[in-house]
Amino acid sequence: MGSAYAMCAAAVCAGSAAWTAAGRDLAPRRARLLFAAGAPEPGRLGAYGAGAPAFFRGRREWLCAPVAVLLAVLGESVLPLVAGAVAVPLVRRWLRGRSRLRERERAADAVMALCGAVVGELRAGREPGQALLVAARDAGEALGGAEAAVLAAARFGGDVPGALRRAAEAPGREGLVGVAACWRVAVDGGAGLAAGLDRLEGALRADRRRREELRAHLAGAWSTVVVLALLPVAGLGLGAALGADPLRVLLHSPGGLACLAAGGLLEAAGLMWARRIVRTGEAA
Repeated sequence: MGSAYAMCAAAVCAGSAAWTAAGRDLAPRRARLLFAAGAPEPGRLGAYGAGAPAFFRGRREWLCAPVAVLLAVLGESVLPLVAGAVAVPLVRRWLRGRSRLRERERAADAVMALCGAVVGELRAGREPGQALLVAARDAGEALGGAEAAVLAAARFGGDVPGALRRAAEAPGREGLVGVAACWRVAVDGGAGLAAGLDRLEGALRADRRRREELRAHLAGAWSTVVVLALLPVAGLGLGAALGADPLRVLLHSPGGLACLAAGGLLEAAGLMWARRIVRTGEAA
């Protein structure tokens, strides 16, 4: 068992050295991208690019593999490898869900910025169509994949509200329905478009503020969930420090395997239940 711990220490040291080398290599590249080429290319320095080795950038779920190999070496069993293979698609699904949530929030913020930009252009004296054309360039991804259709309708006098409603079908861009309604009322009834969009922007800002406050209130609950999920890992570390060799007991004895299966099921059930409670609070 001493040789296993020696192999573990060597693997950890090698991984740390590779991580440090990769981080040193990324720092000059980030500087070149930021200062030589203006703005970094989207996706090049995102959540997966800050200090991660090149292989794991954009595929963080594969970090489960070295952890599984490490546990397999320490426990002298293939079960951690099987668990790691099962964990990779599950972690990938979780990461993709988080990425979609971040994209929705960015889209909602872009729609809010679009409303403010259109209001500013209208108050500067531009016509509604021209104001939308200028504001769309400033708001970035507010219109998403329907940007060309919306801008064409604004430029050539087409059905701008209809194009905006189609753009609002994309996740995170539901606020464009309000923009379409304000545009329709302003065109048909002669009401002030700037005043309507100003009120819409205020409503979108209030909604984002409520989401941020709710997230702050739920941060404590999520911290509790994470601590409870890591307690079994802390127990294994404490057992190993006391010389009990918990991995050998769990992976090489019938009672240990039964405890491992039952503990894994209870851990998964507890995490899903806690996640459901938090998600219910978020939805409410």
